[in-house]
Amino acid sequence: MPRNALRSVFSFFFFIGRKARKTRVFFLISGLPVLVALVIRASRLFAPGAPPVDGPSLFNNVIMAFDLQFLILVLALFYGTSIVSEELEGKTLTYLTTRPADKTAIVLGKYAAYGLFLLIMLTASVVLSFVVLNIERLADRDAWTTMLGGLGVLALGLLAYLAFFTLIGTFLKKSVLFGLFFSFGWENVVQYFPGSTQKFTLMHYLKSLLPAASTGSPGKLSFLMVGLQPSPAAASIATLLILTAGFLAAACLVFNRKEYIFEE
Repeated sequence: MPRNALRSVFSFFFFIGRKARKTRVFFLISGLPVLVALVIRASRLFAPGAPPVDGPSLFNNVIMAFDLQFLILVLALFYGTSIVSEELEGKTLTYLTTRPADKTAIVLGKYAAYGLFLLIMLTASVVLSFVVLNIERLADRDAWTTMLGGLGVLALGLLAYLAFFTLIGTFLKKSVLFGLFFSFGWENVVQYFPGSTQKFTLMHYLKSLLPAASTGSPGKLSFLMVGLQPSPAAASIATLLILTAGFLAAACLVFNRKEYIFEE
């Protein structure tokens, strides 16, 4: 696969994608945690005698839970499944596949482009939420370390789910419907099953990387930790990276071999 082809696909779709209407909509959705943080902060300012904002606890239990259980799933679902489907719906697939760039470069280039500006969205949301909730603790190095660790887990999850939904979008016509069932059915239910069953979800390995999984502290991320039997951190990272690479390899294989038919 020529490197120039991959770079060209990446540059084109990064430029087009960040200006798309869909991107503006999901940028607003990614701002919901910031809005929640602002509301929490404002409620304390206008309520004399209210207890001070417990920034670290609220960030870990509210913002991280929302981002992990909802935001990265939604972003990955609607962008991953669109990598192929938007070309079919727009009837631009024929144009792309007749260009010098091969099909593998198309999948990987679009994945990299979409992954990058989704990571930018996610980073902006997490950092701004953290700053709003921890304005009195911005000099606390430990707080920043915890936030960066959480952001790393979210980024790893976003890329893994994006790869999975890219694969699903290469061969399922109703990939969004399947993705919704997978995200908010399988991933959000099976993760709480006892025993080894929870290890058949990506969410299990992401939660195993959260600080509370290793410390066992009940006061942090208590909702996410319910029923969790964490896997070792190194094994969790390796599993997520291997699955991400496997999903992308399978997506490229399907896209190269499948005959796509345009519907009228």
